[in-house]
Amino acid sequence: MRRLFKFVFFLLICFVLVAFNSTEDKRYERTYYDDGTLASEGWLRFNVKTDYWAFYHPNGKLSEKGYYKYDKRQHYWFFYNEHRVRTKEGSFKDNEEIGWWLFYDTKGRINHKCQLTNGIKNGYCLKYKDAKLISAEKYKEGDKIKEWTTFSAFTAEKSLSDLK
Repeated sequence: MRRLFKFVFFLLICFVLVAFNSTEDKRYERTYYDDGTLASEGWLRFNVKTDYWAFYHPNGKLSEKGYYKYDKRQHYWFFYNEHRVRTKEGSFKDNEEIGWWLFYDTKGRINHKCQLTNGIKNGYCLKYKDAKLISAEKYKEGDKIKEWTTFSAFTAEKSLSDLK
């Protein structure tokens, strides 16, 4: 019985040592501007940006926030001006802007939505004024190939499912 107790105790100690003795170097990092204002904060794993990060303007207001994986921007990101007004938002894959991106005017209202591939307009771009759709454009690898100035003109040629 005593032998069994020692063996179970030994296994328990080994489990605790293995479970809580990670060789992974993950830490929360903060950088600062020369005046002491926070410039950025986020997670580093083996000195590489990973997980959630936030960056700040010199006035201390949030500039951008999103996720990293192996030092590359991934997933959904938000960007703001010095007055905390959202300027754009969208997805990254391996540091490249992809899919639908939303761009905002100086009052934080949607100005246009564009489909991007590797940071270049490639697909449709919908333009708004005072929250109303005013035109649609079609791009191929950054070059505008078509524009519609009315909704009826667009739907006469294209299906709304093309906007996926």
